[in-house]
Amino acid sequence: MTIWTRARAKAKSSSTSKGKLDAIELDVRVETARHWDRIQDYLVTLFLHQGVDAVVAEELALLPGAEEIVTLLAVERAVKSDAYDLVVVDCAPTDAALRIATLPEVTRSMVALLLPILETLTGVAVPIAAKWLPFPLPDAKVFAQADELLGRRFGALQKLLTDPRTSVRLVMTPERMVIDEARRLYTELTLFEIGCDAVVLNRLLPESVGEQEFFRDWVALQAERRAEVEAAFAPLLLLGAPLEEDEVTGLEALTAHGEALFGASDPAGVLSDAPRVRFEPEEGGYRTIIPLPLADPASLDVVKVEEDLVVTLGGRRRSIRLPRRLAPLELHHARIHGGDLVVRLGRKDAAAPEGAT
Repeated sequence: MTIWTRARAKAKSSSTSKGKLDAIELDVRVETARHWDRIQDYLVTLFLHQGVDAVVAEELALLPGAEEIVTLLAVERAVKSDAYDLVVVDCAPTDAALRIATLPEVTRSMVALLLPILETLTGVAVPIAAKWLPFPLPDAKVFAQADELLGRRFGALQKLLTDPRTSVRLVMTPERMVIDEARRLYTELTLFEIGCDAVVLNRLLPESVGEQEFFRDWVALQAERRAEVEAAFAPLLLLGAPLEEDEVTGLEALTAHGEALFGASDPAGVLSDAPRVRFEPEEGGYRTIIPLPLADPASLDVVKVEEDLVVTLGGRRRSIRLPRRLAPLELHHARIHGGDLVVRLGRKDAAAPEGAT
């Protein structure tokens, strides 16, 4: 999976951007210290009070998901700098990539609920508890940094990931397990309104080797899998990357591989535009249409909690804040129809219109 984020402004002229390419590898420790040094210092102090060795305490203070968090923050910094026309993030395999893409919204929802409560309780309890508890409690500076990082910065990250200029390209090999994982990833990204614009089928054998008996079945199987992927991920553009004789390194080899992959398509452009969440009026209420291609209806659950529509898909949950006009309405029903989750909202006494899905 690869995330592509385009510049908000018009692309710079070729005289200033031609030949300019930066490759960045992040140091998790340095980036962690940059963004949440107070939080990390508090965690180290807490572990030391529990008798943990100093070196181990510093390792434990690297929060779960720290690498994903600093990756996103570095992307946001690069986009804000206006120094790049395009920012490309080469993500890890499926689960880690999904954590990167969905972390801002999931974490913001949790922080919005828990942080004010914890801060209030701690502010009241610290003067009393400090005399009785054998470990330190966080102070206001720790909470302030957590609020800035997780509350405010993640709001900006969420907007960046759901911006139409940002898209994901799914990279897979023509193997059954890999394709199934990519199908799940595509559905879950769509749930969080993170747009996908292309699918890359990697390491394809050239048709010419099918003339050899040893490769004949492989080539035929890859052709079947390619047709399956094209049908399953429509309307996304399908790109085929050939299996190369050697590792693709160096400018010349990368250029040739890119030309074989993209052909006449602009690699930096949005290659296809898949629909996102939309609201449509109908008699007696509204329809909320959430694209969920390839979703299993048995793994779906939809409830309305106050002003939010909460959709659970497998192990993922997303709260969709409803527009003001829709917030007072009640949930009448939710069904999968043509690759979309269609949720009907209406007044308590309103009947569903005839023929509604």
